[in-house]
Amino acid sequence: MRRRPSLTLGTVYAWSALAGAADLTDADIVALDAVALRAELAAGRVSAERITQVFLQRIAALDDSGPMLGAVIEINPDAEAIARALDRRRDGQPLGELHGLPVLVKANIDTADRMATSAGSRALAEHHAAADAALVTRLRAAGAVLLGKTNLSEWANFRSTASTSGWSSLGGQTRNPYVLDRNPCGSSSGAAVAVAAGLAPLAIGTETDGSIVCPAATNGVVGIKPTVGLVSAYGIVPLAPSQDTAGPLARTVAGAALLLDALVEPGAVGATARSVAAGDTLIGVRIGVVRNYFGAERDAPVEAAFAAALRVLDNAGAVLVDPANPSLGPESSTAESSLLLAEFRDNVAQYLSHVTNGPRTLNDLIEFNSAHAGDVMPHFGQELLIAARDSGGAANVDYRNAVTTIAAERRLLAELFATQELDVLVAPANARAWRTDYRAGDAVGVSSSSIAAVSGYPSITVPVRLATDLPLGIAFIGKPREEALLIEIAAIVERLRGPFPRPQFLPSTTD
Repeated sequence: MRRRPSLTLGTVYAWSALAGAADLTDADIVALDAVALRAELAAGRVSAERITQVFLQRIAALDDSGPMLGAVIEINPDAEAIARALDRRRDGQPLGELHGLPVLVKANIDTADRMATSAGSRALAEHHAAADAALVTRLRAAGAVLLGKTNLSEWANFRSTASTSGWSSLGGQTRNPYVLDRNPCGSSSGAAVAVAAGLAPLAIGTETDGSIVCPAATNGVVGIKPTVGLVSAYGIVPLAPSQDTAGPLARTVAGAALLLDALVEPGAVGATARSVAAGDTLIGVRIGVVRNYFGAERDAPVEAAFAAALRVLDNAGAVLVDPANPSLGPESSTAESSLLLAEFRDNVAQYLSHVTNGPRTLNDLIEFNSAHAGDVMPHFGQELLIAARDSGGAANVDYRNAVTTIAAERRLLAELFATQELDVLVAPANARAWRTDYRAGDAVGVSSSSIAAVSGYPSITVPVRLATDLPLGIAFIGKPREEALLIEIAAIVERLRGPFPRPQFLPSTTD
C-alpha cells in the first residue's frame, strides 16, 4: 500500500491544545481531551493538583450523586498527594508523557497502594495486591495520577451465563450516561462510562472478547484492544491469558494512542502508537468489509450507520473489498468457550493462591458466593465459575481440541488478509444499548469483537453517530502489531465525522 506522510503525536497535541487559554475554568478542564490537557500542563497553565481536584469533584457530582452513574468503584485516597508531588517536578524534567494526567484503572488490575483489586467481587473487597501490575508500573513511570478504580461486570463477566453487564456485587450497576436506563456493555463498563461522562480523561480497560470495544462503542468513546502480548497482562486478574489484554479508553483517537504508547512494553517489535496521519486521505488502503458479523441484517440503525461509514471510507480514497468475511462459525464459539473455562480455572487458581485476605482457591470463591448469595447473587448465579472448576483445565481433551480449532481459525484469518491483500477489516461495533433488565440479562444484538479476540489481533473502535440518543461505533481490526495503522485510519474517520455529541444523562428514550 502507499503510505501517507505521518506525524508524531506531538503534532496532534498541538492541534488539540486550547489556544491562548490563560485561565482554565473547571468546565474547560473537563471539556478538553487528554492531549489538550497534556499541552496545558506542559505550558504551565494548569496544575496536576487542580486537574485532579476537578475530576474528583465531578465524580462526586455525577457518580456518587446526580445521575449516579456507578462507574467508579473506589477513589485513590492518595490521588491529590500524587498530583502535588508531580507539580513539584514540573519545572524539572517531567516523569513521562502522562505527567499530571489522571487515569482510572479497572478494578481487576493490581495496584500496590491503598486501593483493593476486587474484580467487582465482594469476596475480594479487602484484597490488596503486594505489587503493581506491570502496566501500572508503566503508568506511574509515565507520570500518571492514578485517580481510582472503575466498576466492571463482576469477574470480567465470567460468573454467570445470565449475567447483566456493568453489574458487580461490590460496585452495583454502572449506567449508560447517554440514556440512564440503558446498559453500558462490559466488562470494562465503568472505564468507558467514566471517560464518556468526563469523570477522567483516560481509563484502562481489559478485554478477553469485547470487553473494551463494546463498552467503548456503546458509550461513545474510543477504545483500543491491542495485539495480545503487546501490553503485559502481569498483575491483572486473569480470565484466559491466550486472549486477555489491557487497553486504553479515551474521548479521542489521539488520547487513546497517547495512553497506549505509555502501556506498550519496551522493545515491542513493530508496535508503535506514534504514527497518526496528517491528512484525510486513505488512498491505497485496502479495507475488507465484514458482512457476517454477529447480528448482521437485524438492526436497521446499525446498517444505516455502517453504510454511512463505508461511504466516508470510500470518499477518503480507501479500496473497499466487499465482502471480506472471516471464517468464524459455531465451532469457533464452542472452542472459545472451552478455552475460556479451562484457562480461567487454571490461571485464576494461581492468582487466588497469592491472595492474603479473601478466597485462596476457585472453590473457596464459589463457597463464599453461596454463603453470601443474598448480596452476591441477587440477580444471577455463578454457573460459569462452577463450570470452570469442573472443566479439568488445560489437561482436558476439550481444551486441547479447542486450541487446535482456534489455531485453524487464526490461520484462515491470516489467509484472508493475505489473499485479499487487506490492510484492515471494518465492521459495526455495536447496536444501540439495550435496557438494563436483570430478568432478561444482556441483549447485545450486534457484535464483531470475536474476530480480534479469538485471533489475538488488534482492534480499535470509534463512535460514528447517535441513533435515538444512543451511540453507534465501527471497529477496525488489523494485523498483529499494526496498531499504528488502525490509529491512523480511526483518526481520519474521527476528523471527517466531526465533534461527537456528549452525554445528556437522559432518563430514558424510545425503542
